[in-house]
Amino acid sequence: LSRTLDHVGLFARSVNDIALLTEQLIGYDEADPDTRPRATIPFVNIAGEEPPLEPMFAFVKTPMWERTDDDTREGFAELMDHLAKLAEEVELFPSAVEAWDQHQTIMSAEMALNLEREYDSGRERLSEKLRKQIEQGRGVRAIDYQRALARLDPIHESFVELFEQRYDAIMTPAAPGPAPKGLDSTGDPSFCTLWTLCGMPAVSLPLMQAKNGLPIGVQLVGPRGGDARLLRTARWLMARVAAE
Repeated sequence: LSRTLDHVGLFARSVNDIALLTEQLIGYDEADPDTRPRATIPFVNIAGEEPPLEPMFAFVKTPMWERTDDDTREGFAELMDHLAKLAEEVELFPSAVEAWDQHQTIMSAEMALNLEREYDSGRERLSEKLRKQIEQGRGVRAIDYQRALARLDPIHESFVELFEQRYDAIMTPAAPGPAPKGLDSTGDPSFCTLWTLCGMPAVSLPLMQAKNGLPIGVQLVGPRGGDARLLRTARWLMARVAAE
């Protein structure tokens, strides 16, 4: 749908399994322009190591926090208390707050281009939601699309200092609450938008539970290129919570 924003995601029963799968997928493929001829990172080894120091977490609510349900808010309050001095709430930089608008501009414009043939040849067979997204994308001006692309790196750079100076991972909800019932929707993706836009690795951990018994995901986010270290931090956090 979107050349800029689409990415591969994995589901697994453990962080170690994610590391194993990632190590196999991330290698160089001359037929894939998104890969690079670099040495393969030993994800399994790095993810299985103990961090040299206890990780520090930056708890970021984002402007989407108002969408969260009571179970999610209560769960994060308990998690913050549990981590104590290892977690601090951090406000987003002003440039990052614009990310949701930039994401929508890029996504809709590229979707309109990539699904042009399907829309022109049989728009009546597309869902109403998809048709509206394509039509919205057709209305995006070229200058607005280019401006949105130009803002990606500055938004990402606003997080670089955060990681370099103090924090090992950003901690935020993976969604406003547990998964919705049924197959009509995969849920609200708004808590993933910023990290997808910046190309930053993220992993969702089922560390909390809603009153209906469904898991609530805690999302950890790392810097670009820090995938293996992020998995190491995720494994540490899973073990820390399980031990209590």
